[in-house]
Amino acid sequence: MKRVQLAAVVGVMAALCVVVVVAQNALAQGAVGQQGTTGEDLGAESYAKQCAMCHGDNRQGHPPTIPSLIGVGQRMTEAQITQLLHSGRGGMPPFPQLPHEEVEALVRFLTATGKPINTEEQPVKPSTAATEESSSLAKAGDGLFQQNCAFCHGRDAMGGESGPDLTQSKLVVSDKTGEEIAAVIHQGRPGTKMPAFHFSDEETASLLAFLRARVAAASSQKGKRRGVDVADLQTGNAEAGKVYFNGAGGCSKCHSPTGDLAEVASKYQGLHLEEQMLYPRDAKSSVTVTLPSGEKFSGTLAYLDEFTVGLRDANGTYHSWQTSGVQYAVDSPVDAHVQLFSRYTDDDIHNLMAYLQTLH
Repeated sequence: MKRVQLAAVVGVMAALCVVVVVAQNALAQGAVGQQGTTGEDLGAESYAKQCAMCHGDNRQGHPPTIPSLIGVGQRMTEAQITQLLHSGRGGMPPFPQLPHEEVEALVRFLTATGKPINTEEQPVKPSTAATEESSSLAKAGDGLFQQNCAFCHGRDAMGGESGPDLTQSKLVVSDKTGEEIAAVIHQGRPGTKMPAFHFSDEETASLLAFLRARVAAASSQKGKRRGVDVADLQTGNAEAGKVYFNGAGGCSKCHSPTGDLAEVASKYQGLHLEEQMLYPRDAKSSVTVTLPSGEKFSGTLAYLDEFTVGLRDANGTYHSWQTSGVQYAVDSPVDAHVQLFSRYTDDDIHNLMAYLQTLH
């Protein structure tokens, strides 16, 4: 299914979810109270009424569009789940009208066990290159991966909508002992979408076995790669790239190899580094707003449309004004990268990429 079609389907699902949930909750307030159900029964009944229509009767979800809730207690605390129920997220609607007792019972139900009631495990196809790992351990890791990781990284660990291909991850491929991978699993990656998971040693070992099996399977598919190898992007001349960086490219006007780009090649590798070079997604725009009185406010651009301009100042305070009543000037660092698109030659891109890869 094309990405646009998938987005449309997800949008419709989310809209239907909101409509049906609102209708259900109009009855839920009295229905649960009248039954007088407590404990696990109340949590199970609440899940069936509020959540099963999207996440499935067995909490299996429909990755990658709707996440599985199996094992949700291993990646979220009870307080976080409670907050999510109250505020909603993305296509998931909020449930502010649920009684406190029902919310507590629902959270207990979701976190009581990580095992599905009646779900089918996706079998791991064993690889001769991974025979050192127990097939049963890898199979257990497959089930755990589908429940907790497939939503981002894809069911085959080869990348999803928001997560990278783990079969080509430098960390996964190079970590022979599994200690570094385990650290990422248990601690997450602060500042990214990768959360921390509270898996046992046995569960972590099963995930490692599954990942090794997937790496072996991917490497055996010669000529069928789904990504770009780092070696594919190492065809330029680093010295020529340095000359371009300091000269015709104009890169040195905004960037410094010993400043903001220091160790950039350690932070990004391969295609991710090239993507950041061509179009940095996390580059923040700044804005200066001038009031009719002449007073000026400067900060990071936080919002802008035809009616409103907003910024966050150095203290993190948000300010906004109607665009019709002020003058404003936006400085977008991404614009300079976009302007280079029509001027780049293939050699420019390859050489600049080669130079950036020397900045460890």
